[in-house]
Amino acid sequence: MPAETAQKFKYWQTRTIIASMIGYALFYFVRKNLSIAMPAMQADLGITKTDLGIFLTLHGLLYGVSKFANGFIGDRVNARIFMVTGLALSALCSILFGFSSAVMVFGLVWMLNGWFQGMGFPPCARLLTHWVPPNELATKMSVWNTSHSIGAGLVVIICGYIVAMGWRWCFYIPAAIALCGAVFLWVTMRDTPGSVGLPELHPEKAGTKEEKSAEFKRFVREKVFGNPYIWMIAIANFFVYTVRFAVLDWGPMLLSEAKGLSLQHAGWMVAAFEIAGIVGMLAAGRFTDKVLGGHGARTCVICMTFAALFIFLFWRMSAPPMWLATTILGAAGFFIYGPQALVGIAVANLATNKAAATAVGFTGLFGYASALLSGWGLGALAERYGWNYALGGLIAAALAGTVMFLFTWPAKAHGYDEEARPLPAAAWDSPEISKARKG
Repeated sequence: MPAETAQKFKYWQTRTIIASMIGYALFYFVRKNLSIAMPAMQADLGITKTDLGIFLTLHGLLYGVSKFANGFIGDRVNARIFMVTGLALSALCSILFGFSSAVMVFGLVWMLNGWFQGMGFPPCARLLTHWVPPNELATKMSVWNTSHSIGAGLVVIICGYIVAMGWRWCFYIPAAIALCGAVFLWVTMRDTPGSVGLPELHPEKAGTKEEKSAEFKRFVREKVFGNPYIWMIAIANFFVYTVRFAVLDWGPMLLSEAKGLSLQHAGWMVAAFEIAGIVGMLAAGRFTDKVLGGHGARTCVICMTFAALFIFLFWRMSAPPMWLATTILGAAGFFIYGPQALVGIAVANLATNKAAATAVGFTGLFGYASALLSGWGLGALAERYGWNYALGGLIAAALAGTVMFLFTWPAKAHGYDEEARPLPAAAWDSPEISKARKG
């Protein structure tokens, strides 16, 4: 690859990562806005914690199914069109939710939102595996994964102030921002390197449409569903998301009811959890590439162990000073977001860019099945026995995730072989391309 082409590739790679980061962060604006609105909805409409937990569970389950189903589609369609459509439809669901007052309507609209939310990550998985070589994926995808924390952190801070105007504004204003973001994505994003006249990292083999379809199905059966390590990582992801979503969805209510904090302070503490998560993702990605040779699942073992430890410390605190509670909750976020980022990276590398979105969707199905625990389960547990028992359950979930990641220790770093790699690692490390990539 000539130096001029490599320089152009670097520009589009950076542009793609940044645009998709902004786009995916905005998906959270029309998903996690509910967590701040829930206490006000409970007071205004008399909705119970169990009802709110059911909203979260149904949304999470349908989101997981959608992420899985859309993974198949996301591997084979234009990522730009797919992502823009999903974000715009999610924003419209948020607006409809804000106009509603009936529990049944809330549930139906939020389930529909869950389906459209599942159109966010699969196109991003496709984009990143087409634009980033496997030996750089953990580092660059960890940077990309900060979009989760940026989006969730910003929306809880914004809605923490908006809620004073009325809980419905927590749905209207984030939706308006998301719609503007959909326009931004359409203008700035493109699909694969080939769509802008650049060489593909891993070109597809020639063949008819039918031959390619048959080859793709065989590849998915062998590389995704036939890979025991992907199954183990998927099960571990169930427990990662149980912990992560429990803090995001219930954090403001837990902190206000169990610790006596205002919703504004609770919003900032949950944001601290997210900000620490950003640092944790970057550190985990760097550590995986530079120390563990791309073995993301091994990093997850370390992270989940420490996440369990800091949740335990938070659980045992009785009326702690705000700075100490924020620090410990932030430390838990630092470690839980390493696995949250690396699960997608690990399975994308194992499945290669041919089936990355499918593999990520498959692990997402397990991740969002955790809504049974983090949504309805935690809400019912807190309502019946109190937040103390709910936090104890999160510690158990973190430990279970650690054990599942341990089983994946022998897995290889990626599933690419020399025949499927038109641009070998040595070529990417050549002086010309290295210089161009570093700018």
